[in-house]
Amino acid sequence: MKISIVNSAKDPAGCHIRKELLKKTGHSGEGILRYFSHEIVFLETEERLIYEDNLDERTDCDLIIFISRHTSVNPAPALTVHVTGNFKTADYGGEPESLAMAAPEWMHRTLNMLHKYAPEGYSVSYEVTHHGPTDLKTPSYFVEIGSTEKEWADRDAASAVADTLLEVLKEDSPDVIRMIGFGGNHYAARETEIALSSNAGFGHICHSREVPGAGVETVIRMIENSGAQAAYIDKKSAPKSDLRRIERILADLNMPLLSEGEIKSAGKLDWETFLEIREMAKEVRGAGKVRIMALSGKGDIIRAGINADLFEEAMKADKSAVVKTLQKLPVACIMSLSGNVLPEFILYKENRLKLINDLITLCVKILHKEKYTAIDNDRIIIRRVRFDPDAAKRAGVTPGPLYGRLASGNEIIIEGRKITPDMVSAVDEKIIHLEGLERYL
Repeated sequence: MKISIVNSAKDPAGCHIRKELLKKTGHSGEGILRYFSHEIVFLETEERLIYEDNLDERTDCDLIIFISRHTSVNPAPALTVHVTGNFKTADYGGEPESLAMAAPEWMHRTLNMLHKYAPEGYSVSYEVTHHGPTDLKTPSYFVEIGSTEKEWADRDAASAVADTLLEVLKEDSPDVIRMIGFGGNHYAARETEIALSSNAGFGHICHSREVPGAGVETVIRMIENSGAQAAYIDKKSAPKSDLRRIERILADLNMPLLSEGEIKSAGKLDWETFLEIREMAKEVRGAGKVRIMALSGKGDIIRAGINADLFEEAMKADKSAVVKTLQKLPVACIMSLSGNVLPEFILYKENRLKLINDLITLCVKILHKEKYTAIDNDRIIIRRVRFDPDAAKRAGVTPGPLYGRLASGNEIIIEGRKITPDMVSAVDEKIIHLEGLERYL
C-alpha cells in the first residue's frame, strides 16, 4: 500500500512530527520509505494544508495522512484525529457541502495508539468533520497536536504522534465496524469513548450544530465517503425532533442505527453475522434490542428458547446468577421492550444442544436450592407465600403502615388482638413440567 504523509512548512507541529518520523526511521525524506508492507512518501507543502487541493493527483497514493497543528478557542494540550469536509459553508478551505473520503479503519487505530502513547496531560479525541481540503477521493485524515505554540513545539508530543503512526503502519488496513456519527461537541466525546472501547471506527461525524441542516443528501454523502456500515446518534446532544428526522433518513436508506451498547457488544462478531442476529431477533414477539454475550466470530446462527416459566422463575429467584452465567456463554440475548432478558436466544447451530442444556440446568439448580421449591418426578412445584391485603382487611387491619409491617413478617396488635403474618398470607403455586427433570439436577 502506498501512503503519503503530508505536512506544511508553515506548520510547526507538522514539521516537528515529520522530523521525529524521519529520525525514528532513518529516512532522508526523499523518495520512498519501505516500511513493513507499505511504501511511504513524505510530502511537505508550502501552503497551509486546509487549502491543499488536488492532492490525489500529486501524491498518487492509497492513503493520505496529514500531520498538523490544532488550534482551539479553549486551548489545552490535545492530540486529535479527524477527516475533512464542510457540511455548509467553506470558511476554512475546501468547497461548501463537500466531504473528503474518510479512512475509518486507520483513524480508529490511530486514535487508540495516540491514547497509548499520549504524553501526560494530553487529551486524545476525534474531532468532528470540519475544514478543507474536501476534494480528496483518496482516503485521508488529519493527526494533530494542539492547542498552542507550546504544544506545537513539544518534542514529546511530536514523538508520541510519530510513534503512533509507525505503530499503526506496521499492519495492513485494520478491520473495524465503519461508522458515521451525529451529534456532540467539537471533540465528539461519545464517538471518541466508543472508539476507544470497541471495534467501531468513525469516519464523518456531524457536530450538533450541523444536525438541523443535515438532509438526505448530506447523510448519503457521509455514508458513501465513510464506507459506513452503520450509524450512531448521540441522543443527548441535539433536539429530539432533529434526531428523529435523522433516524427516519437512516431507516429509509436501510442504514443500521446502533446504540452504544450494541456497538460495544458487536466488536467480536463478524459484521454480517451481527446484522443477521439483529434481523433474527426482530422475529420474536415483544423483542427490543439484542445483547451479545460471549458470542464471537461467525457461523450458522439459529434461534432457540427454553421453558418461559422456568426462565422467569429463575430470574425472580436469582437474576444476578442467571445474567452472570449468560455473560460467559456464546449466545446473543434478546431483550424485551422494557429491557428484560427473554427466554429466547440466538446461537451457533453446532452449540445448540449443549447451550440449551446448560441454560436449563442453571435455572433448575437455582430453583432447586430455594426453600419454596419442591421437586416431584418431572414437576417443579413453586409455592410462594405473599401478603394478602384482602385477608388483612377481614382481620380488621386498616390499610397503611401496618400492612407494611405484616408484609415484612412482623406481628402487630390491634385492640388487644395479635395479628400474625400467617393470618394475612396467601400461597401462590406454580407447577412447571420439565421432561427428564432429574438429569438437570
